[in-house]
Amino acid sequence: MCFIECTEKNSRSVSQELSETILTMVANCSNVMNKARQPPPGVMPKGRPPSASSLDAISPVQIDPLAGMTSLSIGGSAAPHTQSMQGFPPNLGSAFSTPQSPAKAFPPLSTPNQTTAFSGIGGLSSQLPVGGLGTGSLTGIGTGALGLPAVNNDPFVQRKLGTSGLNQPTFQQTDLSQVWPEANQHFSKEIDDEANSYFQRIYNHPPHPTMSVDEVLEMLQRFKDSTIKREREVFNCMLRNLFEEYRFFPQYPDKELHITACLFGGIIEKGLVTYMALGLALRYVLEALRKPFGSKMYYFGIAALDRFKNRLKDYPQYCQHLASISHFMQFPHHLQEYIEYGQQSRDPPVKMQGSITTPGSIALAQAQAQAQVPAKAPLAGQVSTMVTTSTTTTVAKTVTVTRPTGVSFKKDVPPSINTTNIDTLLVATDQTERIVEPPENIQEKIAFIFNNLSQSNMTQKVEELKETVKEEFMPWVSQYLVMKRVSIEPNFHSLYSNFLDTLKNPEFNKMVLNETYRNIKVLLTSDKAAANFSDRSLLKNLGHWLGMITLAKNKPILHTDLDVKSLLLEAYVKGQQELLYVVPFVAKVLESSIRSVVFRPPNPWTMAIMNVLAELHQEHDLKLNLKFEIEVLCKNLALDINELKPGNLLKDKDRLKNLDEQLSAPKKDVKQPEELPPITTTTTSTTPATNTTCTATVPPQPQYSYHDINVYSLAGLAPHITLNPTIPLFQAHPQLKQCVRQAIERAVQELVHPVVDRSIKIAMTTCEQIVRKDFALDSEESRMRIAAHHMMRNLTAGMAMITCREPLLMSISTNLKNSFASALRTASPQQREMMDQAAAQLAQDNCELACCFIQKTAVEKAGPEMDKRLATEFELRKHARQEGRRYCDPVVLTYQAERMPEQIRLKVGGVDPKQLAVYEEFARNVPGFLPTNDLSQPTGFLAQPMKQAWATDDVAQIYDKCITELEQHLHAIPPTLAMNPQAQALRSLLEVVVLSRNSRDAIAALGLLQKAVEGLLDATSGADADLLLRYRECHLLVLKALQDGRAYGSPWCNKQITRCLIECRDEYKYNVEAVELLIRNHLVNMQQYDLHLAQSMENGLNYMAVAFAMQLVKILLVDERSVAHVTEADLFHTIETLMRINAHSRGNAPEGLPQLMEVVRSNYEAMIDRAHGGPNFMMHSGISQASEYDDPPGLREKAEYLLREWVNLYHSAAAGRDSTKAFSAFVGQVELLERKMHQQGILKTDDLITRFFRLCTEMCVEISYRAQAEQQHNPAANPTMIRAKCYHNLDAFVRLIALLVKHSGEATNTVTKINLLNKVLGIVVGVLLQDHDVRQSEFQQLPYHRIFIMLLLELNAPEHVLETINFQTLTAFCNTFHILRPTKAPGFVYAWLELISHRIFIARMLAHTPQQKGWPMYAQLLIDLFKYLAPFLRNVELTKPMQILYKGTLRVLLVLLHDFPEFLCDYHYGFCDVIPPNCIQLRNLILSAFPRNMRLPDPFTPNLKVDMLSEINIAPRILTNFTGVMPPQFKKDLDSYLKTRSPVTFLSDLRSNLQVSNEPGNRYNLQLINALVLYVGTQAIAHIHNKGSTPSMSTITHSAHMDIFQNLAVDLDTEGRYLFLNAIANQLRYPNSHTHYFSCTMLYLFAEANTEAIQEQITRVLLERLIVNRPHPWGLLITFIELIKNPAFKFWNHEFVHCAPEIEKLFQSVAQCCMGQKQAQQVMEGTGAS
Repeated sequence: MCFIECTEKNSRSVSQELSETILTMVANCSNVMNKARQPPPGVMPKGRPPSASSLDAISPVQIDPLAGMTSLSIGGSAAPHTQSMQGFPPNLGSAFSTPQSPAKAFPPLSTPNQTTAFSGIGGLSSQLPVGGLGTGSLTGIGTGALGLPAVNNDPFVQRKLGTSGLNQPTFQQTDLSQVWPEANQHFSKEIDDEANSYFQRIYNHPPHPTMSVDEVLEMLQRFKDSTIKREREVFNCMLRNLFEEYRFFPQYPDKELHITACLFGGIIEKGLVTYMALGLALRYVLEALRKPFGSKMYYFGIAALDRFKNRLKDYPQYCQHLASISHFMQFPHHLQEYIEYGQQSRDPPVKMQGSITTPGSIALAQAQAQAQVPAKAPLAGQVSTMVTTSTTTTVAKTVTVTRPTGVSFKKDVPPSINTTNIDTLLVATDQTERIVEPPENIQEKIAFIFNNLSQSNMTQKVEELKETVKEEFMPWVSQYLVMKRVSIEPNFHSLYSNFLDTLKNPEFNKMVLNETYRNIKVLLTSDKAAANFSDRSLLKNLGHWLGMITLAKNKPILHTDLDVKSLLLEAYVKGQQELLYVVPFVAKVLESSIRSVVFRPPNPWTMAIMNVLAELHQEHDLKLNLKFEIEVLCKNLALDINELKPGNLLKDKDRLKNLDEQLSAPKKDVKQPEELPPITTTTTSTTPATNTTCTATVPPQPQYSYHDINVYSLAGLAPHITLNPTIPLFQAHPQLKQCVRQAIERAVQELVHPVVDRSIKIAMTTCEQIVRKDFALDSEESRMRIAAHHMMRNLTAGMAMITCREPLLMSISTNLKNSFASALRTASPQQREMMDQAAAQLAQDNCELACCFIQKTAVEKAGPEMDKRLATEFELRKHARQEGRRYCDPVVLTYQAERMPEQIRLKVGGVDPKQLAVYEEFARNVPGFLPTNDLSQPTGFLAQPMKQAWATDDVAQIYDKCITELEQHLHAIPPTLAMNPQAQALRSLLEVVVLSRNSRDAIAALGLLQKAVEGLLDATSGADADLLLRYRECHLLVLKALQDGRAYGSPWCNKQITRCLIECRDEYKYNVEAVELLIRNHLVNMQQYDLHLAQSMENGLNYMAVAFAMQLVKILLVDERSVAHVTEADLFHTIETLMRINAHSRGNAPEGLPQLMEVVRSNYEAMIDRAHGGPNFMMHSGISQASEYDDPPGLREKAEYLLREWVNLYHSAAAGRDSTKAFSAFVGQVELLERKMHQQGILKTDDLITRFFRLCTEMCVEISYRAQAEQQHNPAANPTMIRAKCYHNLDAFVRLIALLVKHSGEATNTVTKINLLNKVLGIVVGVLLQDHDVRQSEFQQLPYHRIFIMLLLELNAPEHVLETINFQTLTAFCNTFHILRPTKAPGFVYAWLELISHRIFIARMLAHTPQQKGWPMYAQLLIDLFKYLAPFLRNVELTKPMQILYKGTLRVLLVLLHDFPEFLCDYHYGFCDVIPPNCIQLRNLILSAFPRNMRLPDPFTPNLKVDMLSEINIAPRILTNFTGVMPPQFKKDLDSYLKTRSPVTFLSDLRSNLQVSNEPGNRYNLQLINALVLYVGTQAIAHIHNKGSTPSMSTITHSAHMDIFQNLAVDLDTEGRYLFLNAIANQLRYPNSHTHYFSCTMLYLFAEANTEAIQEQITRVLLERLIVNRPHPWGLLITFIELIKNPAFKFWNHEFVHCAPEIEKLFQSVAQCCMGQKQAQQVMEGTGAS
């Protein structure tokens, strides 16, 4: 719209003519844009707004409401010149005339004289008589004044707008000046007269001056492009007149209307109009075709459409509108085909020039027939096809004659090759007995009756026939009807069937039926050449007719007339060519059964045939079009093909023996030397076969397989030489047989070198160029090599064959004659004749052998030559792989991206399977040899690896290694298990590996991969454990071999493995162990699999999938043995779906799902929502997109260029960051770069932006790796310099990200900024994880650490725009660090710890963010750290790296303890939950925290009254959801017990609820014990407070809460009790109600313990926390002091205190520390005394 407004404003500043044009265009566009129109159904995809059609803007003409034309695009998808049609042309005035007009959308066809059914009907005018038409005045007739000949009774003079079928107001609005301004100008009388004179000539008849339609079109073409103004004006005037005359077309006589239609169609065909005028022309034709079937204008449309049918492929959407016309199926058959294929922008495979019958064509033909008195009567049923010679002097000559007048059966003129002709039927009829022919005038009347037959005049025409035709001529009429009408006019079958019914002549019906059978049999026994499309069409038509006159009328098809089942069986036996005839024929016959009361399914006769067709449908090699025929028939008969019951008729050998042949015998090339004359070729045609004794020009059928002949020496010929013993010469002189071998060897020797060299030379260049082109973007040299060899072999063999066959024949013959002559020196003339005959026959018999020998020699030599030619190509690919990059030719890449259309553009990576199929076809059919389907065993040199040192076949090596390892595994299987199914499966796997190794192509590899995956999924754990382990190992070994970068690479393999997982059968699709094994080994594309898993759950309806998904999530994300490289991002959609199922199931969730989701949620509760499209979604999509490799061609190069440009800008002097001015300049540079990016097309779409950032990240990381590699090679290099080199690019890239985040979207639009940041962070994370998995121990943290830390600093700068999004920025970084937690990326752990402990990050998260919103996220990150450390600390595996990490963790905790103690207070529970019990000091650091606003009372104060402290009744804040881990039923029972002490079994079941295994050290669910202790404690405190008391030694007793604790203390074993007491000790912190309660509980349990073991364990738990370095929690100290100080507990009396001197010493030492030496001494002594 902006463009139109702008153009309108500027219209005042241009010439008047151009100004008018612009204003016209603006008006038109306004009309279009203001008009609300609905798109036609099916034309546009959903969700796309309807686009206004250029056709609506043409003029206000609304012939019919053009509902179906709203989004018509004239150009269509296949138009080759669409680039010039992106907008309206700048000067619409020149749409037709001026040479300066823009490139035509549809240039004239290169062959102006298309041989179409109507191409030149106008040319007949030269032979048409004047008839009753005069040459009256032509001026002023109608508005267009087309030069129509005046008739005595002139219909044109009286024509009015109220003509039937026309909408009067509509036509009054026509304003062609809107189509092209030239129509608006006033033409002089001379121009007008000249234009009309040309029209006059089109309609004239001889002897008046005439012009054919083609001549007029040629002239118009000349005038259009003429430099003479007068001619251009005549052109414009003629076209204007023709278009304006359209409204009067319905009043034209038939003949003139037909000529006009041909002219109108010709204008479109020749491209004489473009743009809007072309749209109007097409629209007129469409409107005409929409008129009722059989109306005048309908016939006008058909004739015009037939004229430009070859252009339909350029207008696919136009074809859709044509196909949607209600009576489309009544269009001529060939036009239907053109329209159907046109919708796909294609021509029909066989360009049929079918017959069309219109009243105009009949009238024209009759006029022509009257003019051609001496000419023979033409062939009935043929359309006039005019071939116009493109000379300027001669008039076009007719080749075939028109259809309507033809009545004679004489075959005078050969019909066009492409037409549906009836030659076969005519020839057969000529040979049968002659029937009585009616006189010529009667024949014409009969033809006229059928020409004009319609439903409305049926009775009248039947009466006419009865009056005209005597009984004796009825057989002729039946023959005429079947042969000349029915066989080629399928659209009129129902009309002719009704005609028979109206005629009510049973005898005639019988004649027609017999004639139908006769013609069917003629076609069934005719020659079934591949290209004989015409006979197949005739047979189909007759099948349709037969069904209509028998089955549809409830009459049977008798077995004696046609045995349909046997016919199908016979066709099946005789081959594909016969099936192409028989299947469509049978389908057409049976189609009519649906209209029958008797024969419709489930009639047994019909169903028996349908079952045979169903059996045929199951055949693998049945052609697709035949399968389609059967499927369409089933649809028409309302049958399901899968429900039919195919039998075994096609395999019934007994039935075959008794088969009566109904088809022609197939040709057999059986050699019987005694009966055949020498050197014969049989030519089969419709005439009887003739034998010709001449040299065969067509190569005979191959006799030898490629492997049959040994070419390493000439001796390889000997075993195959053919010596016919019946040759008279050998019978007379047997010794001469010895001459044969020498003669053949000599002939081969003479020719082999020149032929081989020439063949290789020619084939080599062709093959090299094509293979280089096809494989330019394929990084696999082995694929390229195999394809090159396949093609080279084919071309070389073909070249050798055509070069050497004739010379060989002559050379063998000459050599033999010379040998015979020298052996029989004095030969008689009779002997010489015998010698010549023998030489000729032997040469003929052995020429094929000698030729094959030379061909194979050439092929064997060509292979190594080809390898030499492509050596550089192979080396480049290998070199690229060694450098860790993928090879592709940059020149070809650029060319393909810029020049090639999408459909044929080469893609980076492997060659398309369709292209590879071409090369495989080369391998299957080597010229001169029998075809082979076995591609697994390459022939000749391909069976051996390449000899050259540079080309060791990596793929073969990988396969060989795999085979060796598999064999070792198989040998290791014990003999007792040798017959186990899994052992047999391994042997089968080995065989497939060997086959794949031999073929080394992608198809074999895919088959192997599929077998390996299915084998893994099929493995059940019930088998022998060792064997199962070995079985899985072998399958993994094969998959990893295929995944090797030198073989097929990770992306391809993972994609195919994932496809197999997705597509395999349900019975073993959900094998969780196998899938986990594949994921663990990096063999699955997680993004693809995640999506599939989420969809397969069907929102909870597919229970198996839900259960499987739950197991997988648990194994991969929850269990301790989690797979490190799988993050929640990888199962994003699966978790989302499970959460949705859990939320919507309302208590009916699958068992265990709520608990699983609770654990998953608790793991990620700090992370923000996963809403689709939200920031977190952007991050996860970024991660998954980071592993996509299929970038558009050239994108990497563009990204590299832009990154380099940016780095230079960043480091340039203009980008100084000191002053505001410099920074403004810097931002200007950034904007300049952004503009460059837009030009490069990189910032156009989200997908391209994503790819750009991914490529930049990869490139920056790659530069860092290279810099660090330099340091390894050169240890003397300065590490600081190396780092600076890395930072040079990384910092620039980070600044680019920061600026783009800051400036993306509006200043106030924070969503865009945050989404972009999350996407970029996701990409960096994805690249990091990918890099981490691939490089493993070689992984470098530096580049990623630098990106994250610099980006964190950049985005936390004190700027307003950044402050507004600060919380979302921090959230994004927290999500990033959580995804990269140490369990997932252990190689990144040091950098990760440094990032989360950075002062800016800690300060922002814990201090600056309001309302402590950053706390939960930071707590999650610490939990991630503790979870990673836990297994190492639990097993005390503190290697040097772990010690460093542990020290770092302690330092972070000390910082938090000092600066943010409240944070540690609030989250102590979550931290202690994941810290192993043996990590005393780590836990003490957390438990020692207390709020900064609290002053701790000194625990060593004598007589400290804890219960009197003000803080002691205040509950601490616990921000962890500790009840989440409790199973719902357990919590329900627990609550019930605490309230009512029921169920009574609760206490007895408690231990079993807490115990999870019998494995020492892992017996109990630690998290559940911690949760239980804290929950019961908090409930107890609440209970005591409700009673108005406070916790104390007296108030905590005798309650359900204490029952639980006492039960646990007594009932649990040592391990469980230790964990239970630890859980209590974890609550002994700063003064608060929890500390007080649990301190009292600990002391109470000590006092009430029934065994000393419990008391000893309580002491141990407290003591071990005190003997480590400070700090010590306050609650711990007061509890221990109370325990040792209070005589009530008799602590010093217990045996365990004095069990060993060192223990006793330890207690004394602790007591002195806690209470001072003097008090301790008193306590110990006092206690001891008492």
